[in-house]
Order: sequence, then C-alpha cells, then structure tokens
Amino acid sequence: MRRTVFTEDHEAFRETIRDFIAKEVVPVYTEWEQAGRAPKDFYLKLGELGVFGIEVPEEFGGAGMTGFKYQAIVTEECARAGVSFGSAGVHTGLCLPYLMEYGNDEQKKRWLPKFVSGEMMTAIAMTEPGTGSDLAGMTTKAVLSEDGTHYVLNGAKTFITGGVQADLMLVVARTSPATPENRRTGLSILCVDTSSEGYSVGRKLEKVGLRTSDTGELSFVDVKVPVENLLGEEGKGFYYLAHNLVQERLAIVVGAYAAARAAVDLAVAYTKERKVFGQNVSEFQNTKFELAACEAEVDAAQAVTDRALEAFETGDLTPADVAKAKLFTTEVCSRVVDRCLQLHGGYGYMLEYPIARLYTDNRVFRIYGGTSEVMKLVIAKSLGL
Repeated sequence: MRRTVFTEDHEAFRETIRDFIAKEVVPVYTEWEQAGRAPKDFYLKLGELGVFGIEVPEEFGGAGMTGFKYQAIVTEECARAGVSFGSAGVHTGLCLPYLMEYGNDEQKKRWLPKFVSGEMMTAIAMTEPGTGSDLAGMTTKAVLSEDGTHYVLNGAKTFITGGVQADLMLVVARTSPATPENRRTGLSILCVDTSSEGYSVGRKLEKVGLRTSDTGELSFVDVKVPVENLLGEEGKGFYYLAHNLVQERLAIVVGAYAAARAAVDLAVAYTKERKVFGQNVSEFQNTKFELAACEAEVDAAQAVTDRALEAFETGDLTPADVAKAKLFTTEVCSRVVDRCLQLHGGYGYMLEYPIARLYTDNRVFRIYGGTSEVMKLVIAKSLGL
C-alpha cells in the first residue's frame, strides 16, 4: 500500500541517506564487521551530514525539527542496504531524548554542540550482570560526597551498546535505598565522562549479530562525578527510563519492519536471478507462495509501524500501544527473514549476503528494549489482567 506518513522533505532526506550509505558505508562495511565497530571518524561524517542534529535546537547546532520520522528513515535505509551505523542509533535514539528532556540549560550548552558534530559520542548504561530486565534491582551506587560537590560511583554494567567508544556515558545508579513500598525509588542518572579515573571498559562482547555496534562491560571504582552532571532530579531515574521506553521501543518497531521489508525485497531479487533445474527459482510455485505470504505479513507490519509513528508524533502512543506494535512486528520480522533466507539456499548462510546479516541482526529485536514476554505482560496489564 502507498505510505502516507512521510512528506516530500522526508523523502528528499531518504535519498541523501541512501546515497551516503552507498558511498561511505557499503564499500567498507566488511572491515567494520571484522573490527567489531564503526570507526570514530565515521561518526564525524554523520555529524557533518546533520544526522545527529535533526531534533536538536538550532542554538546548539541542530536543525530544530521535531518527531521521530527522520530517524525512522535512517533505520529503513540501513536495513535496505543490509548495514548499520554502528552505535549511532543509541546516540540519537536513546540518549538524545534524555538530554533534551531532562538536561538543564547549562548541560545542553556544554554537551549538545559536541553531540551534534559527532565529536562526543554517548551511550546509556542500565543493565547489570545480575539484574537483566529488573532495573529496580540494580546495585550500582552513587554516594554524594560530604561537601556536596560530587558523587562517588561504584558498580558494574553489562550489555552496553556503544560502551566501548562512548565519550559520555549516562549511568543509571542508586543514589538512595529503595523502600519496601516501592523498589523503583532512589535511582538517578549521572552523565559520566568516560576518561574519569576509576572508569574502565572491560570486555568488548562478541554478539551473534549487530557486529558493528560495539557492546561492552563497564566498571566503576570510586569514580567522581560532579553534581553538575546529574541529569534531571535525584531519585527520578526510573520514571525517566519508563517515560523514554516508548521511543526506544518504537525504534525497534521500525527496525523490525524495515528488516522484514528488506528481506522480501532481497529474496525477490535473488530468486529472479538464481537458476535451479534450468529455471529461475522465482518460477517455482513454492517460491511464489512463500514470498506472497511474507509480503502479506510485511504489509501488515507496515500498517502497524506507520500507525505507531503517527501516534508518536501526536503524543498518543501509549506504553501498551508500543508494546503491541513491538510484539507484532518483531515476531513478523523473525518469520519473514527466516523464510527469505531459506529461499537463498546455501548462499543465504554466507555473511557476504545482506540476508545473512538481517538474519543474525534481527534476533535481538525480541530481546532488547523489553523481551516479547515483557511486552505480553504490558499488554495484559492494559486489559486489566
């Protein structure tokens, strides 16, 4: 169906991103995969292109636009080419909303210009080795010094995407004990300079997919964090995390739809060229039926995704709404990518083919940002169950 969520300006931006990917990413992407990260100078190129500043006010070097649709286009075009922008998605999709929503004027003046240029890359550290999705159970602590000038941070984090290369890390830590009535109280967000003494990056974790986004373990040993680096109010961290989960999950919805769309397009193109038993694979009835079924699912996923994008723009996308969208699109993506890889035969298992990257990359969609099981709990709660 014809899409109506994007304007002419959006589509012009899409062409710019598509050309940029073809010239700056595709030729070197294999090297990035082998290195396990995109090079830092690539982020400066994204800054020059204006990707990081779309939603940042002009006074801080951005374009001053609102909405999530430009980020959605970047996601769709990366999926179309079977590549990614490394940890750039965390920088703009996860960290920027916190800085924009909860940063004070001084913090914005200090951080946003470098954020926009790509000179300063950001990431957010929530998950801990023993907590997983139970953020209220985190044990990383930040204790205010006696003179009230800084916090002393101690603890560890894991599965931190962008954690190896980040210059500023948004660390969620406990600044006061939880109460028996509410385990979620007492969490705060501290913006930590990664060059600080006592801050260290442990292993760079080897993932099944998303090979170009560096993911690591972090350790904090008596790290001094100036009180000026507290984001928002002390003790409000869990509320801030819950508020921004809607956008985080919307980003995954778009990514899942985009991967499924790309998988069908790749399979159609491949089966039209590949010959088996003297005819194109696309001519077999099984191929036609498989692709027809996949196309129908992708069409439905597109409708769900576009409706979520529109609802987010108007402020109407609820946690339950985005949970339903995430559950549906990620499950569709998993089925469609698997079936499209099958149509590639043995070549689909080779990493030089984009379908193989889509296969390994998409698996995490049902895990991060809240597992499918957590999405079902959110949906069930909205039903009064």
